[in-house]
Amino acid sequence: MPVSGDQRVRHFEFLLLKKFSMSSFTAAVEPLRIANRMAGRDLYSWALASEDGEFACASNGVEVRVHHGLGSINRDDTIMVCGGVQIKEATTKPVLNWLRREARKGASIGSLCTASYTVAKAGLLDGKKCTIHWENHDSFEEEFIEVELTKAIYVVDGNRYSSAGGMSSLDLMLNVIASDHGQELANTVADQLIYTSIRTDRDEQRLSIPTRIGVRHPKLSTVIQMMEGNIEEPVSPSILARDVGMSTRQLERLFRRYLSRSPKRYYMELRLQKARNLLMQTDMSVINVALACGFASPSHFSKCYRSHYDTTPYRERGSQASIV
Repeated sequence: MPVSGDQRVRHFEFLLLKKFSMSSFTAAVEPLRIANRMAGRDLYSWALASEDGEFACASNGVEVRVHHGLGSINRDDTIMVCGGVQIKEATTKPVLNWLRREARKGASIGSLCTASYTVAKAGLLDGKKCTIHWENHDSFEEEFIEVELTKAIYVVDGNRYSSAGGMSSLDLMLNVIASDHGQELANTVADQLIYTSIRTDRDEQRLSIPTRIGVRHPKLSTVIQMMEGNIEEPVSPSILARDVGMSTRQLERLFRRYLSRSPKRYYMELRLQKARNLLMQTDMSVINVALACGFASPSHFSKCYRSHYDTTPYRERGSQASIV
């Protein structure tokens, strides 16, 4: 099909970090291949890189042969950093130094799945908008206060790109193709992928609260949304009930009917879930994790955590646990 836009071939360097997400990577590279096929010529080229230039191992155990290591690239190239599980361990000094060097030369830089952590750690997202997989949202927000984190499925801010992982990489690359060569080509690529609903950067990552909990009750959804937005300073059940026009007793019955637990218990589980994410993904002290999740004392936090997860925060953290 005829395409518009720049006639030059745009090159992507995919940096595959240790234990990268295969789904995020393939959802990003396949649209480029199909765009070339639909156009009948090369619009895009790509190469795969790893830190050591050897095989890159995905989080599902599949090994991918790469083209090279952390070599020099052209200033017009776009680097896409592919992250996955254990992103902190994959964010090494050689990787950070390489990203900083190529950014100084003018390269555009993107991040897939959890790799926004790596790009932010390199200082390349300060003052920029970005997104990251929802499971890493809390820990990222605590560590990188200079970055404007959103809950969107993908973000384009100047020459910085980020997607939240999974199929959001596909949405990001369809946006890139549309910007480069027109919406018609992007739609044709989506058709080839049997992708019937292209999302935009205004779409959020997670399912709506009614879909997530399997209950469509507007007042219940509103209360849960208020709980999720007030983890550090929990709101009392009486205030939650008042704000949705209910009595505390009615709110109690609502939660027990649909979620088989009290509002207080559900709220506690939300706070403990965030606490576990922070313990596993950051170097925050146990005291600071407790405060960030609305616990006034470490002892109360430890007691609640052990009751729910059958282990203490210190054991969860392991050798990294410390009080400062």
